[in-house]
Amino acid sequence: MSSAPVTVAVHRAVSPDRVPEVTAWVQSGVRLANRWDGFLGSGWIRASEGAADWIMLYRFADAARLEAWEESPERRRWLAAGEGLVEERRVERRTGIEGWFDPPVRQDEPTGPPLLAAPPRWKQSVAIWLGFFPVNLAFTVLVGWLVPPFAELPVVLRVLVSTLVLTPIMSFWVLPWVTGRLSGWLHAPRR
Repeated sequence: MSSAPVTVAVHRAVSPDRVPEVTAWVQSGVRLANRWDGFLGSGWIRASEGAADWIMLYRFADAARLEAWEESPERRRWLAAGEGLVEERRVERRTGIEGWFDPPVRQDEPTGPPLLAAPPRWKQSVAIWLGFFPVNLAFTVLVGWLVPPFAELPVVLRVLVSTLVLTPIMSFWVLPWVTGRLSGWLHAPRR
């Protein structure tokens, strides 16, 4: 089982006239999860005021503790208390970079405010390159300076080491930072 943090996104439909009840129910679930080992945080958003679509997020330090939470009697009782308040539509688990460029999905409010479309693949490639090139260059220069014999290792071993070191750095820090800075350009309307 993976030891990487896991974020769960739950798409639920909520009747606009039940918002106060659902808000209280969600907050009670957050208070409950806050006491659970490995819980890293949560939140929820609505597409717009009065929208029926709610995306609820929660994050755990690893898959094992997420599973323990999701199988717990306490969580089951909390979910049972929400029956009839919400309709669950979709659940997604994310541990890495998947979905960074995925377009948000709306199923029940086609007339609501427009959501951002996924940027073109070429823009995604540029964003990834802009993050990867300087990090890879810095790693190569730094390792070459600190560990001169590294350059004499077989190329497969050098690439293995560099990807093992750089992949988490890219996934958790560099690419989120780059895509955040380039958000306006990534999602600019096509001409």
